[in-house]
Amino acid sequence: MPSPRRSRRSAALAVIVLLAVCGAGLGALWSRMAPSIHTVTVLTRSGDRVDAYLGTESDNLFVAAAMLIGLLTMLAIVSAVLVWQWRPHRGPMLVTALWIGQVAAGAAAAGVGAVLVHWRYGTPDHQGVPLSPDNRVHYFTEGPGVFLGHGPFQIALTLLLPAALASLTYALLAVATPRDDLEAWPPEGAVAVGPAHQPGIVLQRAGPIAGERAPGHPA
Repeated sequence: MPSPRRSRRSAALAVIVLLAVCGAGLGALWSRMAPSIHTVTVLTRSGDRVDAYLGTESDNLFVAAAMLIGLLTMLAIVSAVLVWQWRPHRGPMLVTALWIGQVAAGAAAAGVGAVLVHWRYGTPDHQGVPLSPDNRVHYFTEGPGVFLGHGPFQIALTLLLPAALASLTYALLAVATPRDDLEAWPPEGAVAVGPAHQPGIVLQRAGPIAGERAPGHPA
């Protein structure tokens, strides 16, 4: 079995960078999909300004943030399965890179999404809009928010929940593997043939792996 050309540290860095790039792409996609919020500013008879949502538009604040979490969750499951396919590097370092990369993807998605939404809708100026007794109503179209709220718990939920799901998916795949070495490199029970620490080194099995019968062993 030849050794991998890429080191585990390099593989982990590649996973983090690729996930961050995918997160930025999801943020751009979310900015096009997320529903906007329609609001209104009204001048009352007493001269006060009142801001309100039109109909059930306030629900879009939750829907938009839930859509971002859904996209990040999809990325978490798919990326965990794809990273698991990188057989030579299976192990703790790659699963650590997976959840760090997923957090980076969430941060990139939120940042890119927020910037694009702001560029598209701008910042509504409810207090600066000119209202008069002849023009008492002014309508706004506001951009959606990337988080369920502005508190640290809501922000942490968006960033950590997909990362936890990615780690759980990877762990379930590891548990389902019968071999203790997860079929990674170097394989269990193998000895090196050739100079050590060289890329492309070939390993030969020194004996049967646990659970296998040696050649010629009676059934």
